[in-house]
Amino acid sequence: MKHNTDQVLARLQKHHPKKIDLSLKRMHDLLAKLDHPERKLPPVIHIAGTNGKGSTIAYLRAILEAAGLCVHVYTSPHLVRFAERIRLGGKLIGEDHLLKTLLDCETINGGSPITYFEITTAIAFKSFAENAADILLLEVGLGGRLDATNVIDQPLSTIITPLSMDHQQFLGDTISAIAHEKAGIAKSGVPLIMADQLPAAKAAILTHGKRIGAKPVCYGDWTIAETGNGFDYLDGKGIISLPKPNLHGPHQIANAGLAIACLRHQDKFTISIDHIKKGITSASWPARLQDISQSPYGRLLPEGSRLWLDGGHNPAAGEILADYFSKDRDRPLYLICGMMAAKDAAGFLKPLSPFVTKFYGITVIGEDCYSAGRIAEIAQQAGMDSTGASSAENALKEIKSQGRAVRVLICGSLYLAGHILEQNDLLPD
Repeated sequence: MKHNTDQVLARLQKHHPKKIDLSLKRMHDLLAKLDHPERKLPPVIHIAGTNGKGSTIAYLRAILEAAGLCVHVYTSPHLVRFAERIRLGGKLIGEDHLLKTLLDCETINGGSPITYFEITTAIAFKSFAENAADILLLEVGLGGRLDATNVIDQPLSTIITPLSMDHQQFLGDTISAIAHEKAGIAKSGVPLIMADQLPAAKAAILTHGKRIGAKPVCYGDWTIAETGNGFDYLDGKGIISLPKPNLHGPHQIANAGLAIACLRHQDKFTISIDHIKKGITSASWPARLQDISQSPYGRLLPEGSRLWLDGGHNPAAGEILADYFSKDRDRPLYLICGMMAAKDAAGFLKPLSPFVTKFYGITVIGEDCYSAGRIAEIAQQAGMDSTGASSAENALKEIKSQGRAVRVLICGSLYLAGHILEQNDLLPD
């Protein structure tokens, strides 16, 4: 469904010739015109990284809300509607509120060059500043050091999720360079909570953190261990035995652990073990190993089948998915995949190849992506039996003709995931 906000958002995309132009000057200029909403925010937890940012935020939000706190959230990109990016006190921003704020910021900006992400981040800050809350969970858009969100002088905490190679054209072509950019969110005297990282990434983060006087809390200062019924979390304050997280996949234990580490290394809010248990077992985050077996697309498959949706799109995400789908191999695994042309499709698909019965490449309509035929070729080169398909729906119908229970994963792009959710009336709320 199209809203009036869509027309304004389309206009905002024309205020800068580049989609991405990492800089903070334009952002500072617009925030000054808006009377500095970034200085009127509730305490901020600022989150950067390559993988797991959204899931970590989902756990943080669920735990904090279980503790009775009012939580603002800013994430990107959206899957179906722009409003998904701005959550005010637990609810998506209303379309009327969003439209008014969009128009106000567009007028105040006055046609000055500014990127889409910069002005929409300013819109989010204005909304957060005008609505009271206890805490704001703020996700970096790209990188960290020069990201539009990096205008918070003294956050409550900063987090860096696992890093891997991605967005090299903007962040550098080594893991150390990428880590340096991500570490740019660290602030003097502020806890810097780190996931388990590759050695070169950890070294770069710690070097920067030490230089600016951050308070690093590395994996090792806190640890997790999977158990038969869930996992144990351990840090200097003791051990907590916890149930399995609500989100699927063994990697979600690490994401939950990172959220817990953040909340255990701050002293502003009191978070109990019961809050943690309730939060990790109720957290939700769409398009991250989301089971959509009961959707219209899921019902196209033979009885006993499972249909999964995941927006992962880099080699690290491919490894996580391969680890999950390497199990329960009584039912064959089929992949339906579309990817953006700038992504490392071969690197994403290689770890999945040993477990895939057949691959269907599709085009992500309206995006700069690999064609269905081209991504099918890449899958073939990775060792998969592959073919192109005109749509996910047609691929599912062909899979159904096999006549047996199967597992199907639709994957490769958050843009594709958004299309699938919209087509199945599974709007994030």
